[in-house]
Amino acid sequence: MSHWRRNIKKFALIYLISQFLLTEPELYFIEPQDKAIISGPVKVVFGLKDFGVAPAGYNINNTGHHHLLINVDFPIDFTKPIPADSNHIHFGKGQTETILDLPKGEYRLRLLLGNYVHIPHSNPIYSEEILITVN
Repeated sequence: MSHWRRNIKKFALIYLISQFLLTEPELYFIEPQDKAIISGPVKVVFGLKDFGVAPAGYNINNTGHHHLLINVDFPIDFTKPIPADSNHIHFGKGQTETILDLPKGEYRLRLLLGNYVHIPHSNPIYSEEILITVN
């Protein structure tokens, strides 16, 4: 009986580890919601599941840092560093939220994770695009 219990525990542990390793990372918006109509500054909160956040410059396995794409056609070239401009906002210190002061209008937002040198991972991790309107 003891041998049987040990094997069950081993199989259970192997199963749990394999499920963790097989899980795909998920990048998403906690805030704002898709099709939100917002007055004033826009609070954006990033969500990331089954992957870690690390500042730019730190080459740590299974981590990256956030980039917010605003009105950017997608996909982009995943083999090059993500540009740094008003449409590609970098969060290289490992930030997971921001406040945007956007003029009135409609915006397409997407999150993209970059590695330690701002290049998307070999299996790019990005969110669904959301649409917001700022009044």
